[in-house]
Amino acid sequence: MSSEITGNGGDLLVQVLREAGVDTVFGIVSVHNQPLVRAVSEQLRFVPVRHEATAVSAADGYARATGGLGCALTSTGTGAGNAAGSLIESLSAGTSVLHVTGNVESRYLGSGRGFIHETKDQLGMLTAVSAYAATILDADSAAKVLRDGIARALEKPSGPVSIEWPIDLQYAAQTVTPQRLVVAAPDPADPARVAAAVDLLRGARRPVIWAGGGVAQAGPQLTELVERWGAALLTSNSGRGAVAEDHPQCVGNYANSPLGRALLADADVLLSLGTHFRSNETGDYSMPVPAAHVQVDLDERAIGRVYPAQAGVVAEIGEFLGALLSADLGAADRDWTQRARDTREQVRAKQRAGLGDHAALSDAVRAVLPLDSVIARDVTIASSSWGNRLLPIHDPKSNVFPRGGGIGQGLGMAIGAALADETRPTLGLVGDGGLAVHFGELLTMAQEKPWLVLLVCNDGGYGVLRNMQKGGGQQTYAVDLVTPDFALLAQSIGVPYQRISGAAQAHSVLAAAVAVRGPVIVEVDLAAYGEMPAPFTPPVTVPGTSAR
Repeated sequence: MSSEITGNGGDLLVQVLREAGVDTVFGIVSVHNQPLVRAVSEQLRFVPVRHEATAVSAADGYARATGGLGCALTSTGTGAGNAAGSLIESLSAGTSVLHVTGNVESRYLGSGRGFIHETKDQLGMLTAVSAYAATILDADSAAKVLRDGIARALEKPSGPVSIEWPIDLQYAAQTVTPQRLVVAAPDPADPARVAAAVDLLRGARRPVIWAGGGVAQAGPQLTELVERWGAALLTSNSGRGAVAEDHPQCVGNYANSPLGRALLADADVLLSLGTHFRSNETGDYSMPVPAAHVQVDLDERAIGRVYPAQAGVVAEIGEFLGALLSADLGAADRDWTQRARDTREQVRAKQRAGLGDHAALSDAVRAVLPLDSVIARDVTIASSSWGNRLLPIHDPKSNVFPRGGGIGQGLGMAIGAALADETRPTLGLVGDGGLAVHFGELLTMAQEKPWLVLLVCNDGGYGVLRNMQKGGGQQTYAVDLVTPDFALLAQSIGVPYQRISGAAQAHSVLAAAVAVRGPVIVEVDLAAYGEMPAPFTPPVTVPGTSAR
């Protein structure tokens, strides 16, 4: 470590971010964060986004792509409030994000006198949308508050941390002393609970594993267990890629399909690993689960919260899988393992039939992008249909999408992921409706010039909801939107533009876009491309109807 330096709060922030391995920060400069932004701009890379929500979304994408910490800087009051929606997404996904926001001078904190950018109980607001939030109350404690916050963000289970920093204390003199980052490891699993889980799993003949986001760092152990045990592997959307999705026993994110449900109904044991069993992935919890269920999660509260668990283990997934691999679980019936392989092929064939020519988009993406390229997907028909299931994922860090389901966050996540590693291309998969939510970030993309292919599926509105309304026999409402001429838009901001109007063009156009090695807007003109044979509707229950 280097020797001490003298500076202000900005220099301190730079030092603690370096300790955490962060080299890029996203945010908007303000009168209430100038010392921080200046130091970051001079000593690291500061990316000036156009909206505070995108600062957090980009930091989130950066964190997911690196497997480390992302950082966002916002102003106080309205600026911090603008970031709240993206903090909710980070909280839902358990992403390691440090959100540093300003506040009014420390002598005015809580005074309610209407100081510029002041808001009522900012810390309470940040606490509600963060895993942890704190206020720097004096210059002497600033280093500890920041380092404690970073450690909390990186601990497992992870989540966003918000630190509010009064502007006068940002300017205060600091003696910056480098330290080694210390992140607490999860408590070891209770041996008795592990033994009970092993006993329940041992001898199973028709095992199914359901892998959630908690398996992201346990891919090798999970792959070995799947192969040794002969189990069928289902995943949540978040659990994709820990086991490469070309593995013959990886059924994937198809648990709530008819064939996935049939597999679960016939299984004699379920091992669930680090999953929330989200409503949209379980048919609003109607999906069948075997009576013998072993659930493993770092959060004690998750055990049995959705489905009863006969054995529950609070543990880091890799540790638990290591224990299983040391035990003799026996082997599944050969015909069960073959059924897993058959189910994998059948669910994909059925989906391809429902997608028609739209499957060519998925095939082209996988063909032209490296296996470790991040695929950052907003909530749109293309993502919700083929992007979240059919498109093979080979690395969990490449699987970036809004787990909380909010639209408009995909472009920010894509920018953050692209700037995290500029040695390979990143794909941003968005719809015209979601893109419009943070349209200004196209300017950020044009300014920063990441190697980012932005695939815009343009159907003139909110296609998911349009299909949902039509599927329910309703007249459509509030779903049709004016969209720009994307060719002129791209020209106006100096970004190359290409267009896909049919399946035959998908591969060549995407390959040409990737070859640019910079930002490119690729419009999929869905009016020209044509509809899917089976229009996508979201798997959610609408109160007052029988449709799901």
